[in-house]
Amino acid sequence: MEGQFAMAVHALQLLLEWHRLLILVLGVVIGLAIGCMPGLGGVVALAVLIPFTYNLDAPTSFALLLGVAAVTTTSDLIPAVLFGVPGTVGAAATVIDGHAMARRGEAGRAFGAGFVSAAVGGIFGALVLALAVPLLQPLMLAIGSPELLAFSIFGLSMVATLSGRAPLKGLTAAGVGLMISMIGSGTQTGTLRWTFDWLYLFDGVPLIPVTLGLFALPELADMAINRRKIASGAIAEVNLSSQWEGVRDVYRNWWLVLKCSALGTALGVVPGIGSAVIDWIVYGYAVRTEKNPERFGTGDVRGVIAPESSNNAKEGGHLVPTIAFGVPAGASMTLLLGAFLLHGLTPGPDMLTKNLDITYSIIWSLTIAHVLGTAICLVGARQLARFAEMRHAILLPMVMPIVFVATFQATRSWGDLYFLLFFGIVGWIMKRFAWPRPPMVLGFVLGPIFERYLFLSNEIYGASWMLRPVVIGIAILIAWALYRPLGGTVVRLVHEFRHLSREHLKLNGKAIFTLFLIALIVAALITSSGWPEIEQIVPRTACWAALIVATLNLITEIFGADQAATTVAGHGHALEEKSDLPMGVIVRRAVEFFGWLIGLVALAALIGFIPAIGVFVVIYMGIGFREPLPRAIVFGAAMTLFCYALFDRGLSVPWPQAVLGDWVPALRDASGLM
Repeated sequence: MEGQFAMAVHALQLLLEWHRLLILVLGVVIGLAIGCMPGLGGVVALAVLIPFTYNLDAPTSFALLLGVAAVTTTSDLIPAVLFGVPGTVGAAATVIDGHAMARRGEAGRAFGAGFVSAAVGGIFGALVLALAVPLLQPLMLAIGSPELLAFSIFGLSMVATLSGRAPLKGLTAAGVGLMISMIGSGTQTGTLRWTFDWLYLFDGVPLIPVTLGLFALPELADMAINRRKIASGAIAEVNLSSQWEGVRDVYRNWWLVLKCSALGTALGVVPGIGSAVIDWIVYGYAVRTEKNPERFGTGDVRGVIAPESSNNAKEGGHLVPTIAFGVPAGASMTLLLGAFLLHGLTPGPDMLTKNLDITYSIIWSLTIAHVLGTAICLVGARQLARFAEMRHAILLPMVMPIVFVATFQATRSWGDLYFLLFFGIVGWIMKRFAWPRPPMVLGFVLGPIFERYLFLSNEIYGASWMLRPVVIGIAILIAWALYRPLGGTVVRLVHEFRHLSREHLKLNGKAIFTLFLIALIVAALITSSGWPEIEQIVPRTACWAALIVATLNLITEIFGADQAATTVAGHGHALEEKSDLPMGVIVRRAVEFFGWLIGLVALAALIGFIPAIGVFVVIYMGIGFREPLPRAIVFGAAMTLFCYALFDRGLSVPWPQAVLGDWVPALRDASGLM
């Protein structure tokens, strides 16, 4: 215990060094701004920022990432209260009473209560995580590769839960993600798997283009398609004095804060139960257990305190299975798990032994981020609310180039950008057709871990690894995790077959996309048949599993049994995007959006990355959104200077050679940008 206390103190000293503390503050500010923008959220922010941690050490990297992840669920209160539009799905229940308070002039009180209860909940979750470390340490030292393999399989099985009422789609997406993770040189014999002799793929598909393509581009595409403000409405009169009443409400309801924080943390530990579920469970718990429940829904401050305290507390709970077992509890934890692997860290025993200092630095980062985020929100709530009113014509040209530069950081190859566009299109189609995206990333991240532990278990224990008690216990949990969501789907499918008629048959866009995936899986099976047997085990298992569930899903879509949920548990995005626009307009604007992205890649290849960013912003704002030319030029120049200062001077990004530099070598020598 003394050794762990010393390690915790050492981790705090590392984090309080000025450059790490500055990075943490930067992450908090970015997270607060993102949380104010409905439709984006912490998942998009993490996907964009992970590439910029390549050149940072692990404690600094996680200070940045945890700074972002911790506070998006704090500032999402601002649009929820002022505009009735939750910044993330975790603030959906807060809207009920928070917006009602704003309408009667008590927005400041709602802010004070929400911010402080969120801070208390966040610190409570971090404390539980800290207390869990010494309890988990002896447990982790007692398990071996078979148990870790079982946990990775359990993580894959949780995609059925992560997929809401679309478990077949979630399992198919996870299988495809597992297949994608197998691309590259085989782990045992070095056999090239699905590389098609493209040198870029010899080391596998990088994580960054996959995550940014699946999460960031679809949100930006929908913003470009809908072409409206993120949120609208007048910003209420909010100041410190009006928020102080809400702070006193937290003190008066301290027992409610603690109960909801404990419940949020406990629910956060369970993989697959994310903000979308925890928020409403805790709100319902408060209604059932508090006095005068009839006041909830009319602007009762307790309706703000309960969900906000649990929202931030769940982050500490989410980190317990992610760090200890490599089982991410939601989409943001899936990305964080990917960040672990990028920095050479393997979740499990190592994080609780030789990398214990990094684990404690994560706990301290989470704690300090919650305190900083609350302080900034209390002081600058009115200023942060301005982000929620930012127009798409300004936001999109600013964000899109940063996404491209972040992607290029993966391997600094043009292939990164090609895959960004590919997965961006796939991600948008998945969102449009009610396909959950977190399972695909989860399969992609857990694939190499699954293959490594499978090989070690078979080599060391043979087939007897399946008879170990912990493995058997986890197998029972896996069966339970799969049975619950799949049972109802199978029942619906059987019912549809019993009442099948010609009128039920329908080949729609969803079914066509599923057919495309099935064709892709079949092609993968055919092309993998000639590999050495030891290299076929995991890839072909993933193919057959994905093929079976994809075929079942196709049947449900063709025969009308598809009943996808509207949201994904643990992820703040709608499964199937609803819009008042005609489908023709949606498709045309989507083609235009991805056409602009292709144009940005072509422009970067022609004149260089930094010059292309300035030209792109001017043309996209001026022609794409018909902004006044002087305004477009000002924003283009500002964006160029920002990217030059940050990426070229600050991060020393080695830019690819451009055609213009080949034509005029003097320009390349003078600028170093092409």
